[in-house]
Amino acid sequence: MRQPKLASVVERRLLVNYRLAPDAAARLLPAPLRPQLVRGHAVAGICLLRLGRVRPAWAPGALGLRSENAAHRIAVEWDGPRGVESGVYIPRRDTSSRLNAWAGGRLFPGEHGLADFEVHDGPGPVSVALTARDGATRVDVSVEPCDELRGSHLFTGLAEASRFFRDGATGFSATARGRHLDGMELRPRNWHMQAARIHRAASSFFDDPARFPAGSATLDSALVMRAVPVTWHPLPPMPTTPGAPPAAAPAAAPAAAPAGPGGRGQTRQAR
Repeated sequence: MRQPKLASVVERRLLVNYRLAPDAAARLLPAPLRPQLVRGHAVAGICLLRLGRVRPAWAPGALGLRSENAAHRIAVEWDGPRGVESGVYIPRRDTSSRLNAWAGGRLFPGEHGLADFEVHDGPGPVSVALTARDGATRVDVSVEPCDELRGSHLFTGLAEASRFFRDGATGFSATARGRHLDGMELRPRNWHMQAARIHRAASSFFDDPARFPAGSATLDSALVMRAVPVTWHPLPPMPTTPGAPPAAAPAAAPAAAPAGPGGRGQTRQAR
């Protein structure tokens, strides 16, 4: 069945970014994906997304639905027909919407788990907490928008961070059967990011010592987007090789610049 192109408005997109040890990131990636490195670090994070007016692209916005959503992501690259391509790998998606949880992987790419969200989103601090119904994921994040991106070891400033995430618009999601990855491309009508200061950030995914030994996952930065009309374009599934080892992480380059596109555990302080 042909999957439809979707349209929506990103009412709020909060990105909480981590820098990872390349070998720790590589262990989580199915072949043919490998970590995309920035200044010697793998890049990962949590995308906390409120979508409004979600509907097939041909339908009027008044018929669209609203939902809270979360995705844990790792920036990746792979060898494609045009050379090295970049995007994100999404091992886990969660949503407040029963429709999204049922339709994801069926009517549109991306399997979702159901989760309960608690959100406080005003003109100042933004707080999002979620607990997955299956108990697999917990997140508790609070940030406050600010004028400048400070303290990041990944990005020299807001402009560089914004380019990196705009270029990483292609996402491939894990599927239950593991034979392929679901693909989706985000196409925004406009693009504007604001830096944010992290007050707290906990994630059962990144705080799991079995997945990330001490020192291999560190909070780096946060960014916020608001009121961005977008379309979501299904991509052909990416085949994976069952039982194949993950692709090796590329050699770390300490001064490498960003190249190309790209709940409650222990709270890690940004540094």
